[in-house]
Amino acid sequence: MDQIQPMLEGRNLKVVRGGVTILDVPSVALAEAGVLAVVGPNGAGKTTLLQSLSYLLKPLEGQVLFRGRKVGRDCPVLEYRRAVAMVFQEPLLFDTTVFENVASGLKIRGLKGPEMRSIVMKNLDLFGISHLKDRSARTLSGGEAQRTSLARGFATKPQIMFLDEPFASLDPQSKESLISDLQTILEATKTTNVLVTHDLMDALRLSDRIAVMASGRISQIGPPDEVINHPIDEFVASFVGVETILPAVVLSANGTGFIADVKGNRIEAVGRVEKGDKIVLCIRPENVVLSKGAPGTTSARNHFKARVAKIARMGIYEKIDLELGFPLISYITTHSLNELGLEKGTEVTASFKATAIHVIKVNR
Repeated sequence: MDQIQPMLEGRNLKVVRGGVTILDVPSVALAEAGVLAVVGPNGAGKTTLLQSLSYLLKPLEGQVLFRGRKVGRDCPVLEYRRAVAMVFQEPLLFDTTVFENVASGLKIRGLKGPEMRSIVMKNLDLFGISHLKDRSARTLSGGEAQRTSLARGFATKPQIMFLDEPFASLDPQSKESLISDLQTILEATKTTNVLVTHDLMDALRLSDRIAVMASGRISQIGPPDEVINHPIDEFVASFVGVETILPAVVLSANGTGFIADVKGNRIEAVGRVEKGDKIVLCIRPENVVLSKGAPGTTSARNHFKARVAKIARMGIYEKIDLELGFPLISYITTHSLNELGLEKGTEVTASFKATAIHVIKVNR
């Protein structure tokens, strides 16, 4: 745990439904002004964790601490709920105007008159919807409705904002615009935030810490760069986009570098391992460089002759499945694909650096 007391902390959180444990989190914490993104596959327990931390769902076991005070004991539940706000996948707007929706939380808190109007208009401006203030919520597009929901949440100046899949039902253009604006707003307001999302790219853009969940547990939590480039196990590696995951055995090691055997092929990597260790090599597809003929001048220590087995379009990238004695995936641009003249069956040289390989040790 950090030496600085976290703003929000969950300890030994456990939720059981129908005799099945669906959440088991020994520890999770969030610093003030931090943004924690919770990611994972469907059924991983992401929303259950958010509901527990927000105290919408009281855990069977464990405690939620707000600024060091246990919610429900040292900190009254009502006091805690007034300090937080929630936005869901569905905006859940009242059947009234945009202005009245954004004002609703303030009215509950007893604000009225010019002060209330000033706060509402400020938040309408913040989310770019001041021109919609007199519109009925029933006439809003999905993006406009979610902006209204977010403005309503931010209007109460919450100390913690909980966002549960807020972009999931938006079209790509509305989503991109809202995420861009939300980035700016979070930086400006320094609002502490817990974001649940199934989209890893959303998590990378908005958060300073990522928690990867599976089967009700947090598999790994840390800064985005650490989770993406140094996954703790094969599940996390696969979830964060590592396309090539290779079981291997260390043939030789010199303290900082080593050579491993992968199905009779030798791969050079960096890491502290010992001869005979069983390991897993993780290679991200963007770190695999393809060329025709000899690799030319490069610092990469690993070069393999390969054959293109399959090409699949991945948006603006092309996913190249390679055959070379072990499976290897590379992502290249469509321009590079055309420039290299790649098609199924084309022979290429695949190169990747020893330092681009992440090593996971296998327990003996």
